[in-house]
Amino acid sequence: MPTKGSEKQHTILQTIELSDESDEEFAYEEVPEEPEQLDDDDDENINDINKLLAETQARPGEGGESVTDTNPAKVKQRPQVIDDFFRNFLIKYDMKRSLECFQMEWYELQQSGRHQESNLPPVPDIYMKNHGLDEEVFLLRQEVEKARSVASTAKQSWDKFRKERDFHRMHHRRVVQEKNKLIIDLKRLKKHYEQYEPTLSELRHKYEVAMKEKMLMRLERDRFMAKYEHVQKQLSQVNSDAARDDTMVASKNDGPTGEHSRGTVKMAPWPSEDRPNPFANSNFEAARVGDMKRSAAFKGHLGAVTRIAFHPKVPVVATASDDHTWKMWSIPEGQLMLSGEGHKDWVSGVVFHPRGSLVATCSGDSDVKIWDVAKEKCKNTLTDHSQAVWAVAFHDLGDFLVSCSMDQTTKAFDMQSMRCRQTFRGHVDSVNYVTFQPFSSNVLTASADKTISMWDLRMGLCVQTFYGHANACNHAVFNLKGDTIASCDSDGIVKLFDVRVVSEFLQLDTGQHPANAAAFDRSGRVLAVASGDASVKTFDLETRSFVKNLEGHEDAVHDVAFEPHSSKYVVSASMDSTFAFWQ
Repeated sequence: MPTKGSEKQHTILQTIELSDESDEEFAYEEVPEEPEQLDDDDDENINDINKLLAETQARPGEGGESVTDTNPAKVKQRPQVIDDFFRNFLIKYDMKRSLECFQMEWYELQQSGRHQESNLPPVPDIYMKNHGLDEEVFLLRQEVEKARSVASTAKQSWDKFRKERDFHRMHHRRVVQEKNKLIIDLKRLKKHYEQYEPTLSELRHKYEVAMKEKMLMRLERDRFMAKYEHVQKQLSQVNSDAARDDTMVASKNDGPTGEHSRGTVKMAPWPSEDRPNPFANSNFEAARVGDMKRSAAFKGHLGAVTRIAFHPKVPVVATASDDHTWKMWSIPEGQLMLSGEGHKDWVSGVVFHPRGSLVATCSGDSDVKIWDVAKEKCKNTLTDHSQAVWAVAFHDLGDFLVSCSMDQTTKAFDMQSMRCRQTFRGHVDSVNYVTFQPFSSNVLTASADKTISMWDLRMGLCVQTFYGHANACNHAVFNLKGDTIASCDSDGIVKLFDVRVVSEFLQLDTGQHPANAAAFDRSGRVLAVASGDASVKTFDLETRSFVKNLEGHEDAVHDVAFEPHSSKYVVSASMDSTFAFWQ
């Protein structure tokens, strides 16, 4: 009867033994299987497969977890047969010929039926254990050898690291010893230096006192030299006047009555010192710079516009430029009225005479020219300076003109005789700007030696020097009352000094660009600064605050000026060859 299983079962009809020695041929016939039996076997096999699949599928348990079979299949190891044991033994010890003889004899006995597998005893467990233990001992010996080599390498590394550690420890101890020695030496030197500290302080104090005395002596020397030169000039002038008078007397005696061979040169008198300032107690409305905007810009020069000046009576401005010319313009139309050409180099300054009939200009060609506006021509040329002239200014009475130069001097010219009446010496670098104190005979100069100085026009002596700037001073100006000075330097710093107490009372920082010029409004409470960053910066001096930045130029602003009668508008001159009108 067939048994149930996964493979098909067949009915054995006859058993025939085949021998390799038989040479007879036998014809095998195919025996058909019974169809009913095949169907039954197929159904049983299908049922067995379905049952097996159903049992092996996971059934869901409580909580959604799958329930696995609690009786897993057990694998039982079959003991090694005796022939395999001998084969493995012979292969292990490389006994090939013995292995061949054993296999031949073993297969012959097995084919003859003398040996049955069921009758052969299994290999004893002790042999298997010994064999396994031999293999384990072999593997352990290999691991021991590897561990010995690793231990030897580790020992060598440890010896190397220990030597390096000892070396670094010794080096560290030596460094610590040297450090302690240096600390002791520093302490000893510090104590030794402290002994000299009082002596150094005393020597420093003596040095400062000596430098102050040296500076005072230098100032005294300059003052005496200026006084000596003034006395010498006065003596020479007196001698020339006396000689001229003698000549005139002789000519009167020799010639006909009433006829003079030579005329006398008239000298303007020095301005008096007791003139009051008519605006000393006046109060004017401050300029509303916060509301100002650029209403017009005029490009009338081929080079940078360096200076700007207002006409004292009519709405006209004059501009000086690097294109060797100066021009007069109507405000606010900006129409050209007059152009002056004659300088051989850049024109650095321009100013109107108090009566408005004359214009004075200065240039890099070392000349100062006086122009007649009505006749539209140069009236006089003053060539007393030896280097470039930076600025010029008229006295409020119109009798004197002052000019400052790169030759470190400032000169005062008599407008009647057109001669140099006074030379102010004392600055040790270029004098960049000069102006008069309103309604006074004092002259104010700004120099590249970082100082601002006041001079007496009559005596030619320095009255006061203001210190505090850390770089070259570009410009200095008085307010209308004459009691405040605003000076600006190349660091962008603007300082305000009180003339009455000779001290600084305010400092304004306009930024990293140079401050080229400054201007007070009519009230003296608003200050405009021409900056190198192409803007005009305005400040309220009463509240000490920044008001507005007037922007519109494309390059550095060189000069700025308020309209002198009402301060209702501002004019600025720039390096971009334009001057702008702000209202």
